[in-house]
Amino acid sequence: MTATILVVDDVEKNVRLLADVLAAKGYAVRTAMSGEAALASIDEQPPDLLLLDVMMPGLSGYDVCRRLRADARHEMLPIVLVTALDPATERAKGLEAGADDFLSKPVSQAELMARVRSLLRIKQLYDEVQRQKAELEGWNRSLEARVADGVAQLERVSRLKRFFSPALAQAIVDGGATDPLVSHRREIAVVFLDLRGFTAFTETSDPEEVMGVLREFHAAMGELITEHDGTLERFTGDGIMVFFNDPQPVPDPAQRAVRMALQMQARTAVLAGGWRRRGYDLALGIGVAMGYATLGAIGFPGRIDYGAIGNVTNLAARLCGEAAGGEILASPRVVAALGDDHAVESAGELTLKGLARPIQVARIVQGGG
Repeated sequence: MTATILVVDDVEKNVRLLADVLAAKGYAVRTAMSGEAALASIDEQPPDLLLLDVMMPGLSGYDVCRRLRADARHEMLPIVLVTALDPATERAKGLEAGADDFLSKPVSQAELMARVRSLLRIKQLYDEVQRQKAELEGWNRSLEARVADGVAQLERVSRLKRFFSPALAQAIVDGGATDPLVSHRREIAVVFLDLRGFTAFTETSDPEEVMGVLREFHAAMGELITEHDGTLERFTGDGIMVFFNDPQPVPDPAQRAVRMALQMQARTAVLAGGWRRRGYDLALGIGVAMGYATLGAIGFPGRIDYGAIGNVTNLAARLCGEAAGGEILASPRVVAALGDDHAVESAGELTLKGLARPIQVARIVQGGG
């Protein structure tokens, strides 16, 4: 489906120039000569992206931004401000008003198209998530009408299965296990992973390609999380956080975390071979840390997640950020818990953001143990 872009400028020559460039690239283009006309056009038929001049008589570009961001219908509409004013002083004003990006006049065609493609990819991904959300809400309403007597229990089981094994989720609902959504403190092993090269990949690939790679990656990683009885804390695009020893205590959380991490690297290496043949250069970085955290329900009525809060989660994320593709970095506490179960080698002292002093980091060796 062709994306529609609304170009707004009080100078007809500027409007025509931008419209011609975008139309030549295959986009559907609408135009408006004032802020008031732009708002009317958006209310009648929302575009996929807005190119908005800053300095206009009547409503300025900043005014239009603020009005759109105050309207829930348009809070996710991508907005690019265009101005001949000093970008050093105007950029902050634009971002504060709610713009997503900024272009300086005269507009570079290459920069214009790069910004447009990038924001449209994000918008398309958001629209897909909203579509799936609406579809899921429709299914839930239908289920509620047909099985009203059992819907509360089914919803709770469904929510718990997002984080826990099906058997444990059912035991919690049946009263055979302590409710983990009540806040509690426990020592856990945390695994944080994400794909190296993913940002560059999304900037040069179609949304369908990005979603296809994510589906393959999530399916492979999800299978290993379940296989090792890990608790999924969250997906964030290509990033995944998993922890062990909660809500179901295990005697060997560090060993389980590292075994899973090694298998994730092996599985991703197989996937990466197929991705390379399709022109995608992606690899997996993993960080593993161990320590105490507070765990339980996080959120508000109608949107509850299960999460862990503590320095250990930040440490795992920082180690993941330092790990190269194909590498697993572990904290000293993880290495101590492993004993001789896995081969490790020193990765040196690293100064990690948020930590007061450097820490000695180890690299888990593939095939060791």
